[in-house]
Amino acid sequence: MEHVIDLDAVGQVFGASDGGRIVALQGVDLHLRKNEFVSLIGPSGCGKSTILRLISGLLQPTSGQVRIFGMPVTEPRDEIGMVFQKPTLLPWLSVLDNITFPMKHKYGRVTDAEHARARELLEMIGLADFGHKRPGELSGGMQQRVSIARSLLHDPDILLMDEPFSALDALTRDEMSFELLRIWNERPKTVVFVTHSIQEALLLSDRIVVMSARPGKVDDIIDVPLPRPRNMATLTDPIFTQMANDIRVQVFSRTPA
Repeated sequence: MEHVIDLDAVGQVFGASDGGRIVALQGVDLHLRKNEFVSLIGPSGCGKSTILRLISGLLQPTSGQVRIFGMPVTEPRDEIGMVFQKPTLLPWLSVLDNITFPMKHKYGRVTDAEHARARELLEMIGLADFGHKRPGELSGGMQQRVSIARSLLHDPDILLMDEPFSALDALTRDEMSFELLRIWNERPKTVVFVTHSIQEALLLSDRIVVMSARPGKVDDIIDVPLPRPRNMATLTDPIFTQMANDIRVQVFSRTPA
């Protein structure tokens, strides 16, 4: 199957404030297929978010190459949508205007078709009646739904998600995970999802990439055999429980004390 995203022998080095060097990534090889949902897990500082920045074109690798659809990534591309840890909504704009803001910012205008698309997305995320509201009038989970809708406005082929639910309470986080599964089932994308939650990664993913401590390397790639569509029953599946325990042991056994 054709790869959508390829990282070949990718390394990333950052300069430190003391004049030294920080090796964030070293020899990362990763290949993602069309409409595949892949999660990155590993200890803090292992370069998970750096990988997202490299795929998005916001950062150029120190060594190796990143390709999208076989073409080297040299700058941000329209095929990619990004969802961050926090919604980063503009508080003075309505929910609808926040969703369409990327088009307004890039092209100086929003077309009727884009407005219609934004309203369709509001319907899809269950916030059709909140288009006129300001972000401050929404809960944290609702704001993150708006952030996801904004990233989907231009219907990207690739969706990069950097711990998008980490700031939410446990119940809302579970709700958002199932909401994301529903959206992904309705509008399939190639998704790269960064998380520290093993359970979250198992629930969402086709494959889980386990990263080593810095310098970040691909320590293992785990296929998730749980059937789709996934639901609350998935969380009590014996395979889910056993895999969560096995991955937890694997991650913590490689984390420096």
